[in-house]
Amino acid sequence: MQDCFQLNEKDKRFIRLRKSIKQLKEQRGALIAVLHQAQEIYGFLPEKLQEHIAEELTVPLSEVCGVVSFYSYFSMKPRGKYLIRVCLGTACYVKGAGEIFAELSERLKISIGETSADGKFTLEASRCIGACGLAPVLSINDEIHGRLTTADTVKLLEAYRQRRSGDA
Repeated sequence: MQDCFQLNEKDKRFIRLRKSIKQLKEQRGALIAVLHQAQEIYGFLPEKLQEHIAEELTVPLSEVCGVVSFYSYFSMKPRGKYLIRVCLGTACYVKGAGEIFAELSERLKISIGETSADGKFTLEASRCIGACGLAPVLSINDEIHGRLTTADTVKLLEAYRQRRSGDA
């Protein structure tokens, strides 16, 4: 899928990206802000998109690639509609996050960093979500879910599977 990625100047996403770049170009730290916008627009940051951003911001491609590969927020592969990040930090792990991760992996039939066959879910591990008091914790997109059991996680997964395409 990534190899087939094309930028189309008439595509609404491309127009939106170009507008974002124009607005952010002169700001300090523009590269990270533009990468955030690009990932929000396209869902991932394939090489051709990184090349375009480097060209538009007049920064070396190596700098763009360095930022993308350094920050775990950025992805060079397409992600599912729902990004599930299971916290595997100490507090969460001690309270069962490993079992929760294993359950999700088995039910979705994917490993860490992979996307489900239906394109709905991507499963990732996180070192810390910052909600240790709610351990074990996972996030789905921007929603934090805490004090989970594997049974809770199965119900949560089913609830997200049932969401219609227009639901957040």
